Amino acid sequence: MSNFYFDSFPRVTYDIKKNGKLENVTNIMLRYKLNAVVKSYASPYYDYVVEDGERADTIAFGEYEDYTLDWLIYLTNDIIDPMFDWPMSQNTLQKYIVKKYGSIPTAQATVHEYRKILNEQSVLFDGTIVPKRTLVVDETTYNTLSEIDRESISKYTYENELNDSKRQIKLISENFVSDILLELREVFYEE
Repeated sequence: MSNFYFDSFPRVTYDIKKNGKLENVTNIMLRYKLNAVVKSYASPYYDYVVEDGERADTIAFGEYEDYTLDWLIYLTNDIIDPMFDWPMSQNTLQKYIVKKYGSIPTAQATVHEYRKILNEQSVLFDGTIVPKRTLVVDETTYNTLSEIDRESISKYTYENELNDSKRQIKLISENFVSDILLELREVFYEE
């Protein structure tokens, strides 16, 4: 997260080391929530798909012409830890899988979960996409299902699905950014 976001936080004196010496520190216990400015509009957000290797600061620059607004993207999407909650690049994901499971073939050969297929993805007459729905089941139940009604998901597939699910984010419309920054300053500098 950029320094701007934390620069907006008030400072407090606190004995961090419990040695009787007070230090002037940022009060990270405060948390700003998007509310008044954004809630008064029907749809202040729009969908965005994070491309492979794309970072929040580059998206902020592309969308808002200000790379320091990466914190706004994290805040909008309830991302607390960008290292964990942001989608990994394909290369980083592959390294992560190898570190976690020993190798790609091991991850591909190890079952993560068994699923019963409730319905396959379909498209309605009006073009609406009905997503595939599944239900996680135990191995015994899985073995009683027909081949077309079941699927087993490997650790490799699971990690890829999990990472891909993080690619769908929301962005705040550029029209609201200046109001949010103003409100942020008012909240944190209210004294």
